[in-house]
Amino acid sequence: MTTEQKQQIADQLRAYCGQKGSQNKAANSLNGVSSATVSKILSGQWDTIADDMWRSIAAQTGTAEANGWQVVKTRAYDIMTFTLASVQADSLTAAVIGGAGSGKTEAIKNYTAAGRNVYHMVCSEYWNRRTFMAKLLQNMGATVAGTTVSDMMDNIVDTLKRKDSPLIVLDEADKLSDQVLYFFISLYNQLEDQCGIILTATSNLKARIEKGLRLNRKGYAEIYSRIGRKFVELPLPDSEDIAAVCVANGVRDTKAINKIVDEADGDLRRVKRSVWAMLKGGAK
Repeated sequence: MTTEQKQQIADQLRAYCGQKGSQNKAANSLNGVSSATVSKILSGQWDTIADDMWRSIAAQTGTAEANGWQVVKTRAYDIMTFTLASVQADSLTAAVIGGAGSGKTEAIKNYTAAGRNVYHMVCSEYWNRRTFMAKLLQNMGATVAGTTVSDMMDNIVDTLKRKDSPLIVLDEADKLSDQVLYFFISLYNQLEDQCGIILTATSNLKARIEKGLRLNRKGYAEIYSRIGRKFVELPLPDSEDIAAVCVANGVRDTKAINKIVDEADGDLRRVKRSVWAMLKGGAK
């Protein structure tokens, strides 16, 4: 890894520390990174830092733009960013749905990197209640060892109440089990008007909540009420969005762009792979 690459990662880490509020909180929120390592990197003591550690820090603190990909403000990106800002400013609650590859996660990452007190969590199927709360506390830079579920919940609520306009973003929320999803209700009840909360997912989340309402499943009426009884739906990227992404990332040939548009199927991940493939093949 070159000195220039390390300097870029160090700059990313410095910005990340500013976002989290301190070096210790930043270290607590990163997997496998100690506060001593953070201190060494920021003070320029790089000799003992392995390349694997540099790569780990880069992956956990960087945005797509920091990794060489230029993010374009598509229609979905703008709607997602506006929703994030509105929910955070007014301590609201919302559910945003968009197709896979619509660009919602990149918008969230960039918004999180640019602001303070934003806690972006990419959810997983294996999370139970304790895992969910431990991940949230880690994201906030808090210590989680040796605490009960009740203590962890109190810690989360107390910490967030001391923050200025905090925002929790539960990305891929449709992967959460019912037991964990009910915690959304608990967080809302204890943090109403003091913390913004956004659930984001594909249309599976909308279908799941609507089915839960039809079957009168426990908690679903409460969840639906707390998101304002509606879903913010993001549009899929159109040909103009995709063309703008191509041009911003170095593909300017009209035939090449049209080929990418035809093959994209409204998925910006496919666009990214196609652009990289063309650039590596020499087509611009």
